[in-house]
Amino acid sequence: MANMNRTKVITGVNTRLSYFHGWEPVSINGGGERYSVSVLIPKTDTETVNAINAAIDAAIEDGIAKFGEKKPNKATIKLPLRDGDIERDDEAYKGHYFINANSTTAPQIVDRAVKPILDRGEVYSGCYARVSLNFYAFNSNGNKGIACGLGNIQKIRDGESLGGKTSAADDFGTVDDDDFLA
Repeated sequence: MANMNRTKVITGVNTRLSYFHGWEPVSINGGGERYSVSVLIPKTDTETVNAINAAIDAAIEDGIAKFGEKKPNKATIKLPLRDGDIERDDEAYKGHYFINANSTTAPQIVDRAVKPILDRGEVYSGCYARVSLNFYAFNSNGNKGIACGLGNIQKIRDGESLGGKTSAADDFGTVDDDDFLA
């Protein structure tokens, strides 16, 4: 059955995760705890970028009440799709758009065969994944715009870790019993 939700997008397979907090919620900028991820979308993935722009337009239409019953000019509200070349001084963001998505409920995290991933080391900042995103209007404390909710995550493949984190196997060699006797 086709997805009829105009504000929902499933990203392409070359989407990369950054600032991944999908296993445990964290507090962002002193707010409530949320599951979150920065989703890096290659600028060459025009299918995903076009789908996101269409979903943002649908969220604006669906959220007219939040904007005082008048469709706002996109230049006057906050939008979730941002340009990594302009807004980030980070090599991983070059050539990408990015979206910060979050949720108060944990995402389902699955592998390529849609089987739950239980090993928390399998999904991390830097791996490639498909992500379900839902866009919605907000008007809070004078801030108006479109936000992005985090749905579920499907890991596609490994990638270089973005957090500089290394594995224990990379940091240490094995220690023989003879090393203790010397």
